[in-house]
Amino acid sequence: MSLKHLSALLLLASFWGSSFLFMKIGAPALGPFFLIESRVLLATIFLLAYAFIMKQKLSLKVHWKQYIILGTINAAIPFVLIATSELYLTSSLASIINATTPLFTAIISILWMKETKSSRTFFGLILGCIGVIILVGWNPIAFNMKLVVAIMTSCLAALFYGIGGVYSKIAFQHTKIKPLELAIGQQFGASIVLMPLALLYLPNQLPSLSVSFSVLGLAIFSTGIGYLLYFYLIKNIGPTKTLSVTFLVPIVGIVWGVIFLHEPVTASTFIGLITILISIFYVTDIKNIFLRTNEKI
Repeated sequence: MSLKHLSALLLLASFWGSSFLFMKIGAPALGPFFLIESRVLLATIFLLAYAFIMKQKLSLKVHWKQYIILGTINAAIPFVLIATSELYLTSSLASIINATTPLFTAIISILWMKETKSSRTFFGLILGCIGVIILVGWNPIAFNMKLVVAIMTSCLAALFYGIGGVYSKIAFQHTKIKPLELAIGQQFGASIVLMPLALLYLPNQLPSLSVSFSVLGLAIFSTGIGYLLYFYLIKNIGPTKTLSVTFLVPIVGIVWGVIFLHEPVTASTFIGLITILISIFYVTDIKNIFLRTNEKI
């Protein structure tokens, strides 16, 4: 992996990891629905502008129904659930729980697509559950019903990401849709679904400067530029190496939470994180994937 590609990977992890920081700042002030509507709508405008500048032809009308469904289950619902959970969770904890997405994707692929999995995969799933239990049981946040609901909400978001990933594979596997168009369609679909709820739950006052910057950062950097970097890496280094961003995002999320929000980090945080990352290693079988490639990092 060249220095250029490694820098792009680290930048992607930084942008995606910062989304938890931005939501932690924006959700209490704007509410989850208005915050996420702002995120997906601004991201759609940004990506459409990029497509126009790069003279990319789009045909969003052809698969508009699929985009509405994908935008709902892979953006609108999980984004809102994470923003809601961060009303009570630290951004660090939310980013770690969100790292369980590959585990839920494996479960959905087993139940929905009837894929057979090895004992290695099931061991990884069990290990991932243990990692979440460690985070919950040893967390310094006061244990109460709000915390339990917030953690379940965050896990539910990861579940919907898993459903969205499997759905996109089924819905678009026989099409020649470009990744950029898929990203625009998803964000646009999410913005359509969330618009009525965002208007229903308008904030009572104008956002502060920090909240405004968080919304822009969430939409432009974490979503718009984040997707462009993701597709750039997929094209240049392949999906396998790009998958390694999954291991970097929660680490970046913790760093941003500590630096900007002074969130507490304990030994249990790192133990839970390491356990979950190891479980992802087993579920995705990334070791064997790397061994089958001839590329050198």
